[in-house]
Amino acid sequence: MDNRAKVAAGGVAVGLLLWWLTSFWIAVLVIVGVPAVAYLALDSSQRSRLRRVSRRELGR
Repeated sequence: MDNRAKVAAGGVAVGLLLWWLTSFWIAVLVIVGVPAVAYLALDSSQRSRLRRVSRRELGR
């Protein structure tokens, strides 16, 4: 299992735990909001590099 799969599995587990402990909308807000804030925290050069790498891997 690669690192991305581990992160995805951890995110799903945290989302399900939050959903069980809190309301559905708080869980959705955390699941969507944390990656969005992390992406917006990157520099413009880091964002472009991330988009370029992601596009390159899509062609595999």
